[in-house]
Amino acid sequence: MTDYEEKMQKAIDALVAEFGTIRAGRANPHMLDKIRVDYYGTPSNLQGVANIAIPDARTITITPWEAKMVKDIEKAIIASDLGVTPNNDGKSVIINLPELTEERRKELSKDVKKKGEEAKVKVRNIRRDANDAVKKQAKAGEVSEDVQKDTEDKIQKATDKFIAEIDTKVEAKIKDLMTV
Repeated sequence: MTDYEEKMQKAIDALVAEFGTIRAGRANPHMLDKIRVDYYGTPSNLQGVANIAIPDARTITITPWEAKMVKDIEKAIIASDLGVTPNNDGKSVIINLPELTEERRKELSKDVKKKGEEAKVKVRNIRRDANDAVKKQAKAGEVSEDVQKDTEDKIQKATDKFIAEIDTKVEAKIKDLMTV
């Protein structure tokens, strides 16, 4: 049972990490987590090739460890789905985050809901796997019918708890996005 609860918790942790990459109007270094830069033929995380700083609430400064990487970093940011245009001063890339428009906030909210639904599907798949394992044990005579029913009830309660937690996290992120 704890195995399946751990898997459900990992689905929520992944959702929270995913939410960290969604821009809510403030500068956040995790917005850049998905961006990959070609570093000597190897796609690398931006954090692996540069120093990322947040000088103020609307600015991100990316200073690569090698000056020749500035152009590659700039291209990678333009190619990403961040919706920002980077500037460079020859030594570093500067991203000025504009205020989110109402339309963009709604778009991001839809994305948050979609990611929440995907996390719920993961939790439900884990529930199905747990129920299948219990049914196999019951069929093999390893557990009684009463134990099977009790275990299935516990699995359902755990599933309901994690789904409610996902809903709470989705609501909080949407509220964060819609706050001007």
